[in-house]
Amino acid sequence: MLEGAGQERDDLLTPGEVAKLFGVDPKTVTRWASAGKLAPLRTLGGHRRYRSTEVYALLERSSGGMRAANPLTSPSGSSLGDVLRRD
Repeated sequence: MLEGAGQERDDLLTPGEVAKLFGVDPKTVTRWASAGKLAPLRTLGGHRRYRSTEVYALLERSSGGMRAANPLTSPSGSSLGDVLRRD
């Protein structure tokens, strides 16, 4: 049996991948990291990466606990980024 088998895998996402999930620009993701909403990890080359579990937790909190069939849009068809910008 492999060590960690059965545990949830925590993939790392690029700022662009996180931005697509939220429907925002990658620079917005960088601003969120600067504001403490997401904790970036740094690659050896200095690039930011984000833990998928942390990203999906923020997505869940931002959508009020309601998960749409497509995480990129709300049931009304608005992107989550549009919804967050209205607040």
